[in-house]
Amino acid sequence: MKERQNRILDALTKHEKLEVKELAEMMEVSQVTIRKDLDALTKQGLIIRNHGYATLNNSDDMNNRLAYHYEMKQRIAKKVCEDIHDGETIMIESGSCCALVALEIAQSKKNITIITNSAFIADYIRNEEVKVILLGGEYQASSQVLVGPITINNAKNFFVDKYFIGADGFSEKSGFTGKDYLRAETVREMAKQATQVIVVTESEKFGHIGTVNLLDTKNVAKVYTDTHIPQEDEIYLNEMNVEVIKVD
Repeated sequence: MKERQNRILDALTKHEKLEVKELAEMMEVSQVTIRKDLDALTKQGLIIRNHGYATLNNSDDMNNRLAYHYEMKQRIAKKVCEDIHDGETIMIESGSCCALVALEIAQSKKNITIITNSAFIADYIRNEEVKVILLGGEYQASSQVLVGPITINNAKNFFVDKYFIGADGFSEKSGFTGKDYLRAETVREMAKQATQVIVVTESEKFGHIGTVNLLDTKNVAKVYTDTHIPQEDEIYLNEMNVEVIKVD
């Protein structure tokens, strides 16, 4: 995918809906060039075009979320992988950053077992030499994740050192936040089965607050993110004994 097309996806994620003229001005190219980019993104199923404007196909679709800030998420995933050792059993929640972490671990480590409630992740790494345990539960089709009491009860059969999760937002007052109550409840309960809870997310999530509590800051051991994390949030996390690991 061209760099400009990634920038178009970034812009649509932030603004939800943009006209061809607006995109051309933002990207500093002609409307003809933008239309070609939009055609390519439409063929990939990433956007929808209608009457001179474009929107993301589905903000919850994992393929769309993977495409957004893909290079940054991949660098974060590689950094996370430095903390993983051959032979480990880890737990991973759903999300685009977590999916890339799972793939990087599967491709670079040996004898790894991944426990997850993400059907997307289980499928995403199906061809890799890694053991995957997929927790059962209520299936949320939009995000391809399993949640609820069955998932929570399944998770109670396992104890791991590291549990990787994403987040939709953060603030000092709210801690880490999400968008879906059932999913957030599942994350909190799965976190009880791990020694360390590790948040993996892009820095821009620190500028937002989700609608539901995900985890209190005191329950998180580490945060992997990029160097654009707001300084005040990094200072607060350090004060709360949360290790912040940043990538360029």
